[in-house]
Amino acid sequence: MGKAVQRRYVGLTAVVAAFGMTATLSGCGSDTGGGDVTLRLVAADYGTNAENSSQKYWDDVAGKFEKANPDIDVEVSVYSWKDVDRKVAEMVKAGEAPDIAQIGAYADYAKADKLYAADEMIAIRTGSNFLPSLTDAGEVDNTLYGLPFVASTRLLFYNKGLFAKAGLGAPQTWDDIQRDAAALKQRGVTYPFALPLGQEESQAETLMWLLSGGGGYTDEVGNYNIDSQANIETFKWLKNDLVGKGLTGPVAPGKLDRAKAFDAFTKGDVGMLNGHPTLMQEAEKQGVEVGMVPLPGVEGPSKGSMGVADWMMGFKQNGHRAEIGKFLDFAYTDENVLAFADQYDLLPVTGTASAAMETDSKHKQLREFLSALPNSQLYPFGKTSWAQASESIKEKIGSAVEPGGSPESVLVEIASQARQAESAE
Repeated sequence: MGKAVQRRYVGLTAVVAAFGMTATLSGCGSDTGGGDVTLRLVAADYGTNAENSSQKYWDDVAGKFEKANPDIDVEVSVYSWKDVDRKVAEMVKAGEAPDIAQIGAYADYAKADKLYAADEMIAIRTGSNFLPSLTDAGEVDNTLYGLPFVASTRLLFYNKGLFAKAGLGAPQTWDDIQRDAAALKQRGVTYPFALPLGQEESQAETLMWLLSGGGGYTDEVGNYNIDSQANIETFKWLKNDLVGKGLTGPVAPGKLDRAKAFDAFTKGDVGMLNGHPTLMQEAEKQGVEVGMVPLPGVEGPSKGSMGVADWMMGFKQNGHRAEIGKFLDFAYTDENVLAFADQYDLLPVTGTASAAMETDSKHKQLREFLSALPNSQLYPFGKTSWAQASESIKEKIGSAVEPGGSPESVLVEIASQARQAESAE
């Protein structure tokens, strides 16, 4: 079977086909293709349709790699983000782990000793090129297992047209947000400030606000600190000064998901919200002129931003350490890193690719996001308890700003569950 035939897109209904091929593809040497070793790569799909599917990107990378390394075949399976983490978990549980996975979490596999450490796979030049803030988030017990694959940061977005009509300037502080939102409400704007604390991605919205209030999910030594006084004060302000004054629109924040908030912004119905690069592109396609500033804080712009990263990892099961490392070194060349980031309006994770993007005029709109990335703070990905903590936040945080709700009680409950999950490891 030729390499082009071996590669396939695994859609939502093709699970059986994917697993049916497993025995053929798990390190059976030249029987699986033209090379002596076949690497199985499972990746997430960042595209929105067949035309911009990530399958095309990975097929191109794999083809070029195979040409340069004729003794290694690369078999690619791409799943939607809705399914990819679960698919890999099922493969690992069935004893059929892929060689390489590009997914959303790595800590459980590292803790279970199923992954190669970075220094067992990749060249020093590859590892030293990652942005430090991202590699810090990829470590378990001070060892790098999760290689950052692609990143994003968040800024405050505002609708320039609505702001100009109301005679407003870009917000710099929480008081500015409150005053601007009140002025937009008077002019009939549907969502003066869209605050998506629904279950879709409220752990992200929450962290952005905690950081802007001088807090976060963890303290300086990495312990959960969700119920800190700074965090409590942040949510008291949100409840009393934003939600309580009717400045967040017709949908209660706990019922508002990110997708709905972003869609409303692209339609011109939102004055302000926290956004990422892809939203910027989508809004401008719809004729919305987007203003962007660092997240406002209590007394001025926040010093840090929230960062988001996805992860690449190498599994030990099939014993292809050297081949995995060779492929990863190739995948992290500037050409490949920039091609992916450019296609999906995301940020590169390496120093050299970031520098190249910053000096390229066609990426001018991404420069503010790029400048925020080195000082960004990510989720505590290295904690295997983070998955449970994140689910608790998504389930409960919206109630902290409801009428009659208690920010302190909600944060204490979430913090208690996070600590219990951490102590159970």
